[in-house]
Amino acid sequence: MITQILSMVLPVLVMIALGRFCAVSGILNDERHAGLKAIIGDILLPVVLFNAFYTAQYDGKLVLVFVLVFLGCLIALLAGYALRRFVKPYDRFMPLLMTSFEGGMLGYALYALLAGQDQTATYAMVDIGQTMFAYTVFLAALKSAEGQKMSPKAMAVNMLTNKACIGMLLGIVLGALGVQKALAPTAIGMILAELISFITAPTSALILLVVGYQLKVSRKLMRPVLTTMGLRLAVMIGVMALVSLVLFAIIPYDKMLMLALMLQYTLPAPFIIPLYADMKDDGEYVSTTLSLGTVLTVVLFFFVAAFSLL
Repeated sequence: MITQILSMVLPVLVMIALGRFCAVSGILNDERHAGLKAIIGDILLPVVLFNAFYTAQYDGKLVLVFVLVFLGCLIALLAGYALRRFVKPYDRFMPLLMTSFEGGMLGYALYALLAGQDQTATYAMVDIGQTMFAYTVFLAALKSAEGQKMSPKAMAVNMLTNKACIGMLLGIVLGALGVQKALAPTAIGMILAELISFITAPTSALILLVVGYQLKVSRKLMRPVLTTMGLRLAVMIGVMALVSLVLFAIIPYDKMLMLALMLQYTLPAPFIIPLYADMKDDGEYVSTTLSLGTVLTVVLFFFVAAFSLL
């Protein structure tokens, strides 16, 4: 069992370590790193998301999971506002670090290591709720932290101009219409599946390499950062327990779905926070929290991997 767990965990650790090595050795600089992120964000991740939602099973279970995960993210955000006083003077962005998840850059990569690249549709079922939350309520709260307001029109524009969201929405439309089921037994469907598999094969490794490059820790911010991480972990355990209890009280227990939920609630907050907000003096606090949150995810991934083998 230990060997099986290590076979899932070691690739994560090695690729993140290689990312740090690339940063300190100069193999990657900020310009090359930006190019690598562009390839992931503009090509690989949209294809991964398209395939996950294109092959998803559209039924009442998906709707139920969507609603529960969305509401869970909302509960976590409200908890963040209630607990923000514990990290003053870094409380402006703290509620945003308490909710939602970095599913795109981490979730799919880690779930593929756990269950295989062809099983990401199960993770997509869990991710769709938090993705919709991230591009609606989360972004509105993020702009509010800057003292701005975000209209529904601006939210829609953000979604329709983001390549990852375009891939996700296209996958949802075609999957819900039954295109995948119709094409799957045909030559076109088989060729498309092979093409997608070939394109997405390096995604997990490249994402983890980028994550390793981005890891930065500021020692002077350890108290507010560790406080934020501890509070987030406690809130996420509570929310996951609530979501799981309600979900599996309504539908039969599904271990792969439970695995997707467990992985989701170990992930750090979305990496889009520095992209969409002018954080000024809070930038180092947010970056350090996201970096150490990623490290915590890798630690918790060991236990999720162990659960997957039970």
